[in-house]
Amino acid sequence: MKQPERNILAVAIATACFGLCSTAAAANAPATAPSAQGIAPAQDQAQNQSADQADDKDKANQKNRPGKAKTLQAVEVSGFVSSIENSTALKRNANGIVEAVSAEQVGKLPGVSIADSLGRLPGLAVQTVSGRPQVLTIHGLGPDLSTALVNGGQQVSTSNNRDVQFDQYPSSWFDNVVVHMSPSADLIGQGLAGTVDMHTIRPLEKSGPEAAVNAHYIWDGMGQLADGPGVSDKGYNLNGVWVHQFADHTVGVTLGVDLENNPSQIQHQAPWGYATDADGNLVIGGAKNYGISDSMKRRGVLATVQWQPNEHYTGTIDMTYDNFKEVQQAKGMEFPLFYSSAQLQPGSVVQNGFDDSGTYTAVKPVIRNDYNSTSARVYNFNWDNKFTINEDWSLDLDGNYSRATRNDVNLESYSGTGFTPANGATDTVGFDQHGNGLFYLSPSLDYTQGVVLTDPQGWGGGNDVVQAGFINAPHTVDYLANLRLAVERSFASGPFSSMEFGVAHSTRNKTYHIDQSFLTLGGGTISGGSAVETAPFTGSNCDPLSFMGIGQQLCYNPFDLIANGTLVGVPTFGSSLSMPPNWKVREKVFTPYVQLNLDTYLGGVSLRGNFGVQAQHTSQTATGERVAPGSAVTGNAIELIPVTGSTSYNNYLPSANLIFGFSDNDDLRVSAARTLARARMDQMNASLAVSGNITRLQSTDPNQAYFSASGGNAKLKPTLADNYNVSYEHYFSGGNGFECNNTDQKNSDLCRSGGGGYFSVSGYFIKLKDYINPSAAYLYDFKAFLPFGLTPDQVSQLGTTLGTVSGPTNDGHGYVKGAQVTLNLPFNLIAQPLDGFGMILTGNRTKSSVVYAGNPDPLTVPGLSKWVANATLYYQHQGFEARVSDDYRSSFLGEVSGISASRIEQTIKGGSTYDAQVSYTFQSGAFKGLTLIAQGSNLSNKSFITYQNNDPRQVLTWESYGRRYDLAVSYKFQ
Repeated sequence: MKQPERNILAVAIATACFGLCSTAAAANAPATAPSAQGIAPAQDQAQNQSADQADDKDKANQKNRPGKAKTLQAVEVSGFVSSIENSTALKRNANGIVEAVSAEQVGKLPGVSIADSLGRLPGLAVQTVSGRPQVLTIHGLGPDLSTALVNGGQQVSTSNNRDVQFDQYPSSWFDNVVVHMSPSADLIGQGLAGTVDMHTIRPLEKSGPEAAVNAHYIWDGMGQLADGPGVSDKGYNLNGVWVHQFADHTVGVTLGVDLENNPSQIQHQAPWGYATDADGNLVIGGAKNYGISDSMKRRGVLATVQWQPNEHYTGTIDMTYDNFKEVQQAKGMEFPLFYSSAQLQPGSVVQNGFDDSGTYTAVKPVIRNDYNSTSARVYNFNWDNKFTINEDWSLDLDGNYSRATRNDVNLESYSGTGFTPANGATDTVGFDQHGNGLFYLSPSLDYTQGVVLTDPQGWGGGNDVVQAGFINAPHTVDYLANLRLAVERSFASGPFSSMEFGVAHSTRNKTYHIDQSFLTLGGGTISGGSAVETAPFTGSNCDPLSFMGIGQQLCYNPFDLIANGTLVGVPTFGSSLSMPPNWKVREKVFTPYVQLNLDTYLGGVSLRGNFGVQAQHTSQTATGERVAPGSAVTGNAIELIPVTGSTSYNNYLPSANLIFGFSDNDDLRVSAARTLARARMDQMNASLAVSGNITRLQSTDPNQAYFSASGGNAKLKPTLADNYNVSYEHYFSGGNGFECNNTDQKNSDLCRSGGGGYFSVSGYFIKLKDYINPSAAYLYDFKAFLPFGLTPDQVSQLGTTLGTVSGPTNDGHGYVKGAQVTLNLPFNLIAQPLDGFGMILTGNRTKSSVVYAGNPDPLTVPGLSKWVANATLYYQHQGFEARVSDDYRSSFLGEVSGISASRIEQTIKGGSTYDAQVSYTFQSGAFKGLTLIAQGSNLSNKSFITYQNNDPRQVLTWESYGRRYDLAVSYKFQ
């Protein structure tokens, strides 16, 4: 073998692959988000990650290749430090740029949830929803721009969009989670910003049987805020995992069960916005205020069966089922202020053009007794078949099916002193915004007396009903089917360790339907004289709003009033949304790919990695509705007409990952790739709210035509990105963060040579094109809508059937760039007496700019925090563990719930949250394997605050969740 020739060839390969990535943009048509299933870059086989990855790469690693990187073996001790070390091994062994988190022991990821664990990784941040970590951002890009996989299979979402809500997965199911910051061609289902691949336990990769059970008792420090069925301030989590092997280690089984009741308390205030008073100062226009008690109940089951009858075949079947229901009892009052008939009194305290405090008279509050519930089921089935034909050829055939169904009920129930502001007592209410952003309100009336069921503000008058409540009932079904065939040819010599090629096909269907009804006092109409304006009820005294200075009110269960006929539903449409809300989206993606894997030397520098390309053909169809001209919007007279739209397109996604090993402890990773993210499904909604302007009947200008509409865009294409990453990593040697037993000393490279943490510095630049502008306009041919109520003579005079639709388009472009630093340092590297102590520090600085057509002013990418930082200080010795963590992110633009279960964007205020945990594991005696755990989260009692116009005083949402505590017992069977 001539080493100089190999070096020259390797240099040529490195040059060519980066040239391919940088020039591919010119020849690329928009593409769509990945299909479904893929092989993530290789990790260490001892990490018990998915067989998809380990088996495909191990063949090449077994061939004594010159450029082979040293492979770190997994540590078999439990505890937080072993999780750190195993995560480091996953990161170091990867053939790309990844971040990873590994289980402390079977069935036990660090952190209170998957989202909580992932949120502490470099480059990642988490958004809290209802007091629980749920939504993930990667490199400052929101959940719309990343994807999630389970064992390589792309996942559906329980939301009405694509974003995966990570609290839908029990953390006890997973052995490790790998986040691919840079993609490779064989990663099917890759996201634009990153790809989260969650790996369940592979039983045949365990050396023997394992089992563990965990029991948690959970309570909220705030105490229960609202009474009612299905909620509490106390909860539990019981889970267990059992792993066993049979038939001479040729059959393996993993079984897991997760039972959970997770409570949350929410002090909630949502100002209506800010008006301008007579002196030109901003003043609060109204506020919706609740004390909310929330409980999420989960029943989850995991099953994996592996069969390896010989060295030529390994089959794996994974099945998961997750059934969860979240219930909220929301009690409180809504205060219409400036945006109502209430009167702002002179004498407000004003600071810098903002009324900090003042008084309103003639206030007519709406007393709220609301109920929200979400019921969802998530199914996953994966069948993977690996065939080793000979030492050079292997084949992988796998299929995946993921399905989610979700049903929501958002029920509002109103009471007050009388029907409309003209009837019943009105109130005098003082307001005062405190330094934490919360408005304290001080009403003068006693709301436990003289209160009736009614429509206090007359909200139903425009629909001819007395609106004593409202029901939104969205229903979502999402399923995704994938089939993938991959072939690998391994090479014993030369710069390439192997070549992979394959094809994948996916089909995804998602439907969204919402039922809406007014709740009335008997179902009559105002114009017909049959509407009941008020009705008495029996309630009990409660004080859900004491946190903001408001006294007691009457609370009741609205379902009791529906059951006894006091509240009667009247179907409605269009009462709160500008267009028909029901839609269906269908996508088919065909993805062939080819990838070459490198493993060689450049002089004294080892070089490994890969380069390749995916070619995607996508066809998409969207179906929605429009209202027939002249149709009613209340009652059963509504007539809806189907609307459809479709498109197809091709994309080419090249990628390259190069890892230069300058020494045993120093790696330079460089990657370049074209990535994409499909449009939000609610933006692809084909529904339209169509209108006609008779004064423009004869106009031939489409921009000033008779027809116009607002709606979605069924022809939306993906956002594309050229994604560049570079990372320098130095791995410390000479020390461990824990003590290794004799077995570990024999079997673990980390124990033999020391896995003493690492230091890394990295940078990234993501160039965005075809970025989706949600508030643009596009031309649309309304010919199919004729006659649209026009007479034949008017149709003959129509100047054009073209018009504009106000909706999303692909007219944005911009960039995201940033740098991050990570230090994982066991303190015994500083001084041996500090053995057992350590810290993990990460810092990330990100900047973004997006420009839409016709608007030169740059915007910030939603989900991006300029600064994200995490710090963990830990100690582990002789079974005792303690750690404390601080997670910080600066303010960012995020998604929150809007009217009628829609999603809207608001600026979310940043800040720090603190968590802590202490535990003790018995290492000998009768209690060997038993661990006692105490932990607390949100110990800083951080509030969730959103605001507008870059002014933190203009609060739009204020929520406080209080501190959360957890006592747990864990037992690992020996």
